[in-house]
Amino acid sequence: MSLSLREPELSGPHVARSPGRTLARRLHPPLPTDRLLSWIVTLAITGIGAWLRWPSLALPHTFVFDETYYAKDAFSLLQFGYEREFVDKANDLIIASNGDPATLQDVFGTGPEFVVHPPGGKWVIAIGEHLFGMTPFGWRFMVAVLGTLAVLVTVRVGRRLTRSTLVGAAAGLFVALDGMTIVHSRTALLDPILMFWVLLAFGALLLDRDRTRRAVAAQVALLPDDRAALAAGRAGQLGVRLGARPWLWVSGVLLGLACGTKWSGAYYVLGFAALVLVWDTGTHRLVGNRNPWLRTLTRTVPVLVVTFGIVAVLVYLATWTGWLLTSGGYYRDWAQDNPASGLAAMIPDALRSLWHYHVEALRFHTGLTSPHSYQSNPWGWPLQARPTSYYFESPTRGESGCTVDKCASEVIALGNPIIWWAGALALVHQAWRMLARRDWRAGAVFVGFAAGWVPWLFFQQRTIFTFYAVVWVPFLALALASSLGVVLGPSRGAWNRRAVGATVVGALLLTIVAAAYWFYPIWTAEVIPYAQWSLRMWFPTWI
Repeated sequence: MSLSLREPELSGPHVARSPGRTLARRLHPPLPTDRLLSWIVTLAITGIGAWLRWPSLALPHTFVFDETYYAKDAFSLLQFGYEREFVDKANDLIIASNGDPATLQDVFGTGPEFVVHPPGGKWVIAIGEHLFGMTPFGWRFMVAVLGTLAVLVTVRVGRRLTRSTLVGAAAGLFVALDGMTIVHSRTALLDPILMFWVLLAFGALLLDRDRTRRAVAAQVALLPDDRAALAAGRAGQLGVRLGARPWLWVSGVLLGLACGTKWSGAYYVLGFAALVLVWDTGTHRLVGNRNPWLRTLTRTVPVLVVTFGIVAVLVYLATWTGWLLTSGGYYRDWAQDNPASGLAAMIPDALRSLWHYHVEALRFHTGLTSPHSYQSNPWGWPLQARPTSYYFESPTRGESGCTVDKCASEVIALGNPIIWWAGALALVHQAWRMLARRDWRAGAVFVGFAAGWVPWLFFQQRTIFTFYAVVWVPFLALALASSLGVVLGPSRGAWNRRAVGATVVGALLLTIVAAAYWFYPIWTAEVIPYAQWSLRMWFPTWI
């Protein structure tokens, strides 16, 4: 497997026999040739991820943390197309019903419920409830599917990003073994769904970058040498003229789904748009085009306005279809009770009502300052300073399989500490490579992390939680895998250098696996002796 993180060699017999190919290879370095092997590795690592996510998915047999909102809202969407209020003790009725449809009709109230997140993610959860009923397995089914697929996608994204199957495999393995992603693959929350759409959108961006540069490289390769290629670029004969750029459209759709899951997906719209602008400018500059930023502004910005603007907004609105097509949703009739005048009267009442809904939801989000025992400051998220406990029970002997005087059963959204602590150092390293070495791959990974973390630093007064960070776990994994690739060194490096690097990387991998084994019981609500649970609480802030 290829490991080197550098661009492919730009000299050698193959270049000498092919005039004009040096610049073409810089534009579009070839992917590794181990296609079949890479898919075998990908599926094997995905299998590890599935093995850690699917067993006893229905346990705990109750609502875990905010499942009490999203699982029920998803069920309401299935029944009415909008979120409806529930009766008191609805949770107990749902759990006791074991998914019996006749019993479940008694859990709804008479009016709509005011919710502050878009319906998109809840529609995803609703698919599992439609297939397997209103049971813990049903409402967790789709997040388990997406959480498992996230492992597969991370491997393929890492391979395409670094041109290294080994680095991609390491990144996927880190996602497979991370507690934050394991917990969120087993809990019906919105954040793991947001993570999946963002990761897919990033993969689509990489495909667009490859397609764009491959087309330009094909033009360059037809010229007699690189000097002629640069001259053609300065003369305006080369450039990014790829029409619709289908992968940008795909990314726009996925980003619309991300925003339709949680509004924080909008930060990725901005971050990924910045990546496209920088990448396209680099392409123009590499082939010698004059005024590369001007070319980007005139050719790329209009495409982004359509794909990341209009398309993403339309997809976002589509997630509200149930609310728009029914009449019982919260604030659904607000516009009829508040008629507009002037130009505002030209806007359909349904859209004006939806706009008012968003204004009120935004007011809720910005004013959310109620204290919570597990709230955390985003400065501590990369180090897992204050993880969120989703579920905790303390059975005694004879209860729930407890064989000692006192036991514990917990689901805590705690990332694998070795992955996160090493990953925090790797993010610093990737930031350095981005700034000092102008490594576009490091920049892409860092933007994926920063878009999910930096905005929260400006909400110091708001009640927020560490588990929001699950959206950038794949980028943390990519950063760590890329930095370990540098530690390991190039495949053609000196044997002693390679041996030292392999020892360091191997030791870290073993430690990560050991940590996953050690913490797995408190990621999956296993009943363990209370003393064993205490040993896993390494810091007071984890309790």
